[in-house]
Amino acid sequence: MKACVDKELCISCQYCVSVCPGVFFMDNDDKAEAIDTEISPELEKSAKEAESQCPTGAIKISP
Repeated sequence: MKACVDKELCISCQYCVSVCPGVFFMDNDDKAEAIDTEISPELEKSAKEAESQCPTGAIKISP
């Protein structure tokens, strides 16, 4: 699984970072960004929660 953030939709609420800091972080423009590697199995549940709770739908988790 990999995570992707659409920076045009991101409103910098930082919810994803608070729920899953092992996958998401804030970049220099204060927008969320995802790690560029596979999500480890122990982080999959929290990454999916970040996706489902993102207020703008900016996060996509793909297999």
